[in-house]
Formats: sequence, structure tokens, C-alpha cells
Amino acid sequence: MRFPTSFLDEIRDRVPISSLIGTRVTWDRKKTNVGRGDYWACCPFHGEKSPSFHCEDRKGRYHCFGCGVTGDHFRFLTELDGMAFPEAVERIADMAGVAMPERDPMAERREEKRRTLVDVMELAASFFQDQLQTGAGAKARAYLRERGLSARTIDTFRLGYAPESRNALKEFLASKGVEKQEIEACGLVVHGPDIAVSYDRFRDRIMFPILSSREKVIAFGGRAMRADAMAKYLNSNETELFHKGNVLFNFARARRSLSGADGAKTIIAVEGYMDVIALHQAGIENAVAPLGTALTENQLQLIWRMTSEPVLCFDGDGAGIRAAERAAGLALPLLKPGHSLRIALLPGGKDPDDLVREGGRQAFDAVLAQARPLADTVFEREAGAPEAGETPERRAAIEARVNALVATIADESVRRHYQQDFRNRLYQRFRGPSRSGGGGGSFSGAPKGQGRFNGQRGSGILSASDRLSRSPLASLRPVTTNLTFRECQLVFCLISHPELVREDFDSISALSFDASEMRAFWPVFLAEASRPDMGREKLRLKLETQGFASVVSQISAHVGRNVHWIAGPDAALEDVREIYQQALALHNRARSLARQKSELEREIAEATEEGNAELLAELMPALISVQNEIARIDNQEAEIDGFGLMSGRGGKARNGA
Repeated sequence: MRFPTSFLDEIRDRVPISSLIGTRVTWDRKKTNVGRGDYWACCPFHGEKSPSFHCEDRKGRYHCFGCGVTGDHFRFLTELDGMAFPEAVERIADMAGVAMPERDPMAERREEKRRTLVDVMELAASFFQDQLQTGAGAKARAYLRERGLSARTIDTFRLGYAPESRNALKEFLASKGVEKQEIEACGLVVHGPDIAVSYDRFRDRIMFPILSSREKVIAFGGRAMRADAMAKYLNSNETELFHKGNVLFNFARARRSLSGADGAKTIIAVEGYMDVIALHQAGIENAVAPLGTALTENQLQLIWRMTSEPVLCFDGDGAGIRAAERAAGLALPLLKPGHSLRIALLPGGKDPDDLVREGGRQAFDAVLAQARPLADTVFEREAGAPEAGETPERRAAIEARVNALVATIADESVRRHYQQDFRNRLYQRFRGPSRSGGGGGSFSGAPKGQGRFNGQRGSGILSASDRLSRSPLASLRPVTTNLTFRECQLVFCLISHPELVREDFDSISALSFDASEMRAFWPVFLAEASRPDMGREKLRLKLETQGFASVVSQISAHVGRNVHWIAGPDAALEDVREIYQQALALHNRARSLARQKSELEREIAEATEEGNAELLAELMPALISVQNEIARIDNQEAEIDGFGLMSGRGGKARNGA
């Protein structure tokens, strides 16, 4: 039912949130400040040893910095205890000593209907349990014994059997006074305008009750006993009680396993009912499973409510690997600080059931110990084997795919760290010596302090010693870098003032350069410059010790002495930022034009082959326009007159001298 906002506000205000939550947690004495209404505890939603769960009486809110759960009085009860919202309101109203408002008759009827349907599902579950123990259920009992399930496990999960009959369940429920409309509303029979007489949905199947967060039966899964059945596993259809994409098998039991000092540390998601049940029998009670389909976004969010870093466990065969990759793609856009996952692959095409039957819990624990972070799975899927980057073109394609995936991450801070991590991975993947027969890679294996780029003649890259960057004559030396003046000016500003990197990391980390010098230098530079305590001198020293002294020298030399003042300690950040922003705008514009030119040239080539004169007449002027704009930018050097007034460069003019 709907409640007036004023009523909800009143009962919230009357009950300090700490008094509600304090019935479920033990407050940490060191961090809690009772006088300020500021409380800390170990989170009741996920297992942890140090308190990261915080609530404030003044705001009436709670938040866990470990798993990210947040909410008010009502959400605490609905998410932790699985209460319906009206029940949560009633609980808080009782604590506040406030009478509940009159119920809405329509809402009352809807709630009564739900309760009735739950009662019907409970009757059905009991019927299936009883049928398992009859003569008709002998074959199902034998199958469960072959799968190694004990009588205790069968009873714990309330496993049952649906007899091979079109109306056994329907007749049983009717004998209990259940109406036809209620049986249909529960999804227990197949019915419709084209079906003269409804019939049982589940026939000759082992039955797995599916429970809500409040441990009420809301649906069933059925495993066919006949090999020629149309579907090996069949779930209940969508009903008022059951929405498949929002439910996990064994959710409530797994959540309970996280509580207490000796509770499980995370949640394990496996692929099927039998996997969960077999793991439970082996002593692993913190497993859940989607209901016969790939993990959904809502199901993943349910898992994250329980733990910040669940483990998704898949069979190690081709299908399992594909499922792991799909799950990784699903999770990537949803990542938040402290919210991620790990992925474990089982050996030899085995499933968890096989593994624990053969090797016990220790065998499965060994698999979990080898679970890999999500970032590993995502990167390996896109980068492939090292030989996938044999040529510059293939490396560029890999980089483009990786960058496109990272761009899907919604959270800015997580996206930034993934960008940095994947740049470093790409550098490490392709840093090896030039491979034979293909022009070689961009990176060389030169030791630190001797430059990381090939120093061969004709490469267009200098191999000067570290002393070059320290020489006052550096700006007078000949320059052979492939970077343009604008690009050097842009990078030189960032090297001299790394705080600019931290101001605009997302934009800067997305920059790309054609010059081969930058492919190794750029990810290392970003990793170092983004550190909070990194200043210009410390940054230069770091870059030099990692073998990039010659790159820094080339960039400095290409900028020239006319704007070298931006490297000085007295340069005003406002002046440097203005030069940087101008260079950045020109750089982005130039690259955009280059892409347009390439696309137009491709379309012109295709139109020429097809003899499409009309299209050619349209494309050629566009190409000429783009080429003219590129030429204009290429001939335009960054405007430096007027810059640097705050740094003293224009002091005489400003003083009238």
C-alpha cells in the first residue's frame, strides 16, 4: 500500500536509525562517537573483519564503504531481512509508537492475493516432496543417489518429484480448495485461450523449489528424467511472485553464510542448481546460481549487495569460457569503487558437482584460490595471445578494442584506473625485442637508463644518453622526433606541470599519438604523473631512470627556447594551462581531420571502382576542404605572444617599458 510522505517522515524522525540497526550489529567502540550520533560496525550485508559500515542518526542513513550498500530505515529491513515495504513500515511505526494509517482496500486485496499464492506454492512444494518418496518417485530417488546427494541434503533443499501425469498436481490442489485462477496465477499449469483443459506444467521431473529472499517458495525448476524431453531444465513462468531475472537460487541461505566472525568471505556464483547443492553438501554454503540462463544485471546487483568481490565460477570448456566473457562484459559498465568480481575456471571441463565428488572441498577451494581479477579476463579476451600483436596494425586494433571496452565503465574513477592499468598491460605485452620478418614491434628490450626505443640507424629515433636532457644545449641539438610542434608543446606542458594531468586525467589519458616514441613513453608517463605527490623534478627523474631521458630531451628540444620558460619553477600555472589548452584543441582538431581525410579517401576509392561519378562529385570538394584545413593547421604554430604575462615574460611591456 501507499503511505503518506508525512507519515513516513514522522516515524523515521521518531526512531534513530542506530537503534534499529543496533539490534543487528555490534558497534565498534573505537570509531563510534555516540555523542554525535555517528556509528561504525562490521557490515551486516557482507562479511568483513574491520568496520566499514557507517550510519548517522542526524541524516537517518547508512552506508557501507566496503560493499556500497546505502539506504534508510525501510531499506535496511527490506534488503537485509527481505521484508515487504509495508511490513518494514509497520515495524518502524511500532518502534515509534505511532498507529498505522488506514489501509487502502485495493492494496489490501493485492497483498492478500500474494499471500494466497505463496500458500499455494507451499502446498505444491509439499506435494512434490511427498511424491519423491512414493513408488513413482523411485527413478528420481535413484538419480539423486547417483549424483551423491544424501537424504539430509535432499531434505534441506526440499527436492521433490513431479509425477508423469497431466493433472496430478492440479487435482491435489483442487482437493485442498485451491481455485483454478490461483493455480494458473502460480504458473503451475499450462493454460490459455487455445487450451481447452489446463494441464500440469511439470511432469516426470525432479523438482527444485526456488525461494524468495524471505525463504518463501515462489517458483520451481524441474529437471527432466527422460532423455528425449524437449527441455532438460524447465523453470516456472513469470508470475506475480516470480521474475526470473531478479532471483538467485539459494540467495537467502548464501547470505546467511556471510554472517558471523567465522562466516564465508564472499559469494560464489555457479551455473546450476545441482552445482549449488553439491557445494552445500561439501560444506560450501555461500554459492548461488542464476536460473538456467546467463547472469543478469539485476542478479549481479543482488550479489553485490552481499559482497563486494564475488567469484563467478564457470566450467573450463569452451562454453564456460564464453559464459565467463559474457559475464565480464555485463559487469564492466557496472563497476564501482570497491565493487568488482573475480572469475574462476574449473579444470578439464568439469563442473563443481564433479569436482567436489572426486576431490572434496579441497579441490574446489584450490580452484577458488586461482580465481583471477575481472581486469585479467577482459584484457586477455581482447588482447589474445602475444602473437596477436605481431604487427603495428594488429597492435593498434587490440588497443582500439581495449579502449572501447574501458569506455563503457560508467564510474569515472574506476574507468580512469582501468585505462591506466590496460595501458601498462599493453606496454608490457608488446615491449619485447623486434620480431623477425615483419618490421618488428614498436618496443625494444633495452635496459633501464639506455632508452627503451630502438637506436638503429634510419629509425628516426635518437639514442642519446641521459645526460642530454640535463644539457643546457639540448634545445640547440637537431631534432628527429615524429611528434609535431603542437604535440611536443602539449606533452612538454604536462611534463613540466604534472598537476595538469591530475586536473583532467580522463581527457589526457584518452590522448593518442602517431609517433612511435610515445607508445612506450605515454602509459609510463601517465602512471607516474597521476600520483598525488608527483612534482616536475621528481617526475623527470622517474622518467629518466626508466629509460626515457632521450624522449624528454627530444620533446624539450622540439618546443625550442621561445616557450622553454614554461618548464621553470616560476611559471604561472594559468599561463601554462592556456598554452596546454590551445595545444590540446589543435591536437584534437588535427586528429579529427586526419580521420575525416582517411574516411573520404576510402569512400572516393570505392566510388571510383564503382564508377559512381555523382558520388565522386560530392566527395572530392569535401576532401579538398579537409586537406586545406589540415594544411592550415600544419602551417600554424602555437601563438605564444601574450602568454606568460603572469610569469614575468611580458613584464616590460606591461610596465610601459
